Amino acid sequence: MRIGELARRTGVSERSLRYYEKQGLLAADRTLGGHRDFPERAVDRVILIQELFAAGLHSAKIAELLPCMRDADGGPNEVATPRLVTELTEERDRINRMIADLIRSRGVLDEVIETASGRPAPDEEHHHA
Repeated sequence: MRIGELARRTGVSERSLRYYEKQGLLAADRTLGGHRDFPERAVDRVILIQELFAAGLHSAKIAELLPCMRDADGGPNEVATPRLVTELTEERDRINRMIADLIRSRGVLDEVIETASGRPAPDEEHHHA
């Protein structure tokens, strides 16, 4: 598929898709006219790349990680290394710390809202973790 269709189907700009390709995150064949021709599986790849960026990983780490993702049969990819597992575990721990900080911040805001308004913050009973 052409880059415009991939952009439309994933909600990711053509500029970002070209960046992903330049960073080695996404591959495309070229038509005889020199246009990018992405395979169908590029849709899932772009969505995965977006999820990894949203998790706070940078493009170099994503490029290192993508070849290690589970194979189509669900088995672990042989490219995965103990060092990568360690780095990704550290990254997950960093994300967990950020989540805990956000929960604490939300709790403080809930208390301020309750104090300032004289009533419990909306959905307060759902926020205590």
